Amino acid sequence: MTEVLRYTAFSSDRAGGNPAGVVLDATGLADPDMQKIAAEVGYSETAFAVPDGPRRYRVRYFSPLAEVAFCGHATIATAVAFAERTGPGDLLFDTPAGPITLGTTGGDAITAGFTSVPTRSRPATEDELQPTLDALGWSRDDLDPAWPPHVAFAGNDHLVLAAATRDRLARLDYDFDRLAGVMREHGWTTVHLFWPENEDTVHARDPFPVGGVVEDPATGAAAAAFGGYLKALGKVTEPRRLTIVQGEDMGRRSELLVDVRPDDERVTITGTATRL
Repeated sequence: MTEVLRYTAFSSDRAGGNPAGVVLDATGLADPDMQKIAAEVGYSETAFAVPDGPRRYRVRYFSPLAEVAFCGHATIATAVAFAERTGPGDLLFDTPAGPITLGTTGGDAITAGFTSVPTRSRPATEDELQPTLDALGWSRDDLDPAWPPHVAFAGNDHLVLAAATRDRLARLDYDFDRLAGVMREHGWTTVHLFWPENEDTVHARDPFPVGGVVEDPATGAAAAAFGGYLKALGKVTEPRRLTIVQGEDMGRRSELLVDVRPDDERVTITGTATRL
């Protein structure tokens, strides 16, 4: 029988973070098997790992509805689970989005960080933006003009939209089916909604209807894409670290550390995970 572990990522509090399923040895599982397990677990993603050499694994990710190319919070959860069993150190995950290098440190409280594939970001088109705003129930005045809408990539594509106020970000009540349709049309994994509190702290929310989930309380892939977005806007002139606070409005606070460098298209995302 397949052992499925359950962790919450990007929080040391079992009541916080984003829950993920983790299968540390998925050898022999076919795609329908993994999809069935992910649906039964019911979390936004479950990761399935197959050993492929010393501290190297082939990893795939399934939401309750479909496979996704990459999932940041399930990656952090899987890395912490391996570190708890085999000790901290470096890991390599071969994912459908590309190879992901990871480092794990610590003893009782293990921290994991992954370095994304090269990021990229481009301005969103009018045909992408307006249907999304309609599905969200947002107007143009709800957007911060200092932060242009973009489609950012770090293994998956995410539409990135800046809310004009913290209150606008808190009031998220969207048309689930309508937004899912727009996202499927354009191939987006989440819509990354954010509000910058200051230069070091950003608050974010990530609707995920294409995965059958209203909202993710922590989204490592979107956080990495956001780092690429910052670079595209010219906001990374020296190495910088910022904290993305996510899940607050869901009652599952999460903290994702984002490290971006001007000389590297990749982004590093760091956090912890707690066994459920």
